[in-house]
Amino acid sequence: MGPYISPCLVRQPCHSNFPGTPTPSLTSNTYSKKTKPPGRIYLTFVRMKMRQALALAVIGIAPALTGCLTRTRYVPKTRVADIIISTSLDAMAKQLDSRYEAVQTFNAGVEISATTGGGLEGKEVQTLSFAGYILMRKPEFLRVLLLVPVVRTQALDMVSDGHNFKLLIPPRKRAIVGSNTVTTQSKNRLENLRPDVFFDSMFIQGPEQDQIMSMTTDIRVIESGKNKKDLIEEPAYALQILAMPEGQIVRTLRVIHINSTDLLPYQQDIYDTNGQVVTKAYYSSYQFYGNIPFPSKIIIERPRDHYSLTVTVTKLTLNGHFDDDQFELKIPEGINVETMK
Repeated sequence: MGPYISPCLVRQPCHSNFPGTPTPSLTSNTYSKKTKPPGRIYLTFVRMKMRQALALAVIGIAPALTGCLTRTRYVPKTRVADIIISTSLDAMAKQLDSRYEAVQTFNAGVEISATTGGGLEGKEVQTLSFAGYILMRKPEFLRVLLLVPVVRTQALDMVSDGHNFKLLIPPRKRAIVGSNTVTTQSKNRLENLRPDVFFDSMFIQGPEQDQIMSMTTDIRVIESGKNKKDLIEEPAYALQILAMPEGQIVRTLRVIHINSTDLLPYQQDIYDTNGQVVTKAYYSSYQFYGNIPFPSKIIIERPRDHYSLTVTVTKLTLNGHFDDDQFELKIPEGINVETMK
C-alpha cells in the first residue's frame, strides 16, 4: 500500500468538489462578485498612495507651523516716526520750485575736504580741510575760493558763467580753462571736477519745461540722532526727473529723495545720458535762514571718478548783492594756462 497523501497538501484550483460543477479556466475573463477588475485595483492603489503622500506632507509642514523647526534671529528694533507728512507729486514739484527760486544769490563761508580712492584701489586718501567761500548768483554764476590751512593764502580759485570756467592754483603756478562739460577724462580725477558739480549738487531744482516728473514711496530706517540704538522707520519719497519720452524710451536725469518728516531732500542722484549715476549728493543738518531751509552739511560723491567732497557751511548769507567783478578771475602773467576739454 503506497503512502497516504492528504488532499490539503495538494495545490488544486479553487472550485467546488461537487459532481457536475465545471472547473473555471485560469484564462477566463469572468470574476466573482468579490473579485475587483484590474482597473479598479489600480485606482484603489493610487488613492492609497495619494493619502499616504498627503499624510506625510501634513506631518512635514506641521513642525514649521507650530514653530518646532523655526529659528529666531533678533534684529534691531525700530519705531515709527513721531511725525509723518503725506504729500502729492504736484505739491512736491511746487515746493522744489519755490525753494530753488527763493535763493537768487548765495554767499557761504565753508570748509571743504576731499577723499580719493576707494574699494577698487584698496585705500582712501583724505585731504586736510580747506576753509573758503562759495559764491553763487542766478542764473549760473559760481565762484569757489579755497585757502591754504594756517597761512590762509589762496589754494584754489575757480569761477564759472555756467558755460565755461577758469581755475587758478597759485601754489602750483597753474591755471586751467575750459568748458563746463567734460569731453575728455583726465587721469587726475579731481581735474574732472567742474563748477556744475557744485551748482547741481548744492542747489536742487525741480523739473524744467521740457522734463517730466514721477514719484514713488519707500521705507527707510534712520538713527534718531540722539541715540544710535533708537532707529526710526519712516516713509521716503523718491521724485524722478525724466526727459521727454523718445518713442517708448524715457531717460532718468535725476532722482531726489525726500523724507516724510519735514519734506526736505536728503539725497540726490544725478545721471548721465547713458543712465549711469555720475553724482550722489547727501544733505543733512538743515538750518533755516529766514524761512528758507538749507543743509549745513553736503557730501558730494563722484562714483566714476572715485572721489568725494564734504562741504560744511559755517556761515551763510542769502540774496545779498554781488558785483559782476566778483565772478571774474584774472590769471597773473607768467602762469602757463592749460585748456581742458
